[in-house]
Amino acid sequence: MAGRMNRDMQAFVALMALGLVAPLMIYPVFLMKVLCFALFACAFNLLIGYVGLLSFGHAMFFGFAAYISGHTVKVLGWPTEFGILAGTAVAAGLGLVAGAIAIRRQGIYFAMVTLALAQMVFFFCLQAKFTGGEDGIQAIPRRPLFGVLGITNDFVFYYVVLAIFAIGFLIIYRTIHSPFGQVLKAIRENEARAISLGYAVDRFKLIAFVLSAALAGLAGATKAIVFQLASLTDVTWQMSGEVVLMTLVGGMGTVFGPIVGAAVIISMQNYLAGFGEWVLVIQGAIFVVTVLLFRRGIVGEILAFIGRARASSAAEQQEVVADRQVEAGG
Repeated sequence: MAGRMNRDMQAFVALMALGLVAPLMIYPVFLMKVLCFALFACAFNLLIGYVGLLSFGHAMFFGFAAYISGHTVKVLGWPTEFGILAGTAVAAGLGLVAGAIAIRRQGIYFAMVTLALAQMVFFFCLQAKFTGGEDGIQAIPRRPLFGVLGITNDFVFYYVVLAIFAIGFLIIYRTIHSPFGQVLKAIRENEARAISLGYAVDRFKLIAFVLSAALAGLAGATKAIVFQLASLTDVTWQMSGEVVLMTLVGGMGTVFGPIVGAAVIISMQNYLAGFGEWVLVIQGAIFVVTVLLFRRGIVGEILAFIGRARASSAAEQQEVVADRQVEAGG
């Protein structure tokens, strides 16, 4: 367990090192979009991969936090950092309400309740005045962080987004490797047994749901500042489906899978934009191939291959040791 955690942290350090030099080679705005959606996917993976709850409504936290962040910064004149925190806090509160309603349901019923709640949030955003309706909130200003750090430059702001992603990722990582996270995994594997052991299962699931919603909101609020726009696109049911796709393609229940999945899907949307609506067809085809051939996702299959290779190597070493013992005895 400790060895695996060390490998995970080494991989995280390598990922951050790559992130530090990435804007020297790749357009910073594209990278910021990848980071925002990677955090969104990691937040969603916390719920489905480690608790076993499939939400079809996570876009309500992502998109509504974007509206709150945009409104507080543009209309109320709040500093950028407070706008992002406001979006995150509202997403957490919305997650508390939605979780309290949905958490007592399981399986497809839980998924349908979250979808219904997300549609209610969507229609609220469509009709509410502060959201701008179909026009959304445009031209959101990038106010200096803490009053001193100018973020109008994409290159500078990229490193702020990278830091936000790193903080969110480490919160998730610490959660899943804590005693709390072990209880969540126990609930995922056998909820009835967790109840029999005396755990307040509904409370644990609600806390995980709220944490997932808050981090999804953090991603959405940051994205609104990055693109200086909060729109209905971020709160639609298609966005909820997109984060499911990212998680499954990368590897559900893996630490780095959602990051890889987000990078793959966003890259496809960006570099295949010339194909128009065919991008959705290509995404669907990749999803089908992933489900049929890589059921654990990209990262999941890589980890499984490494595990098999290590097991084979260990078995071979044991055979060699056994042969030597036989020879020595002879």
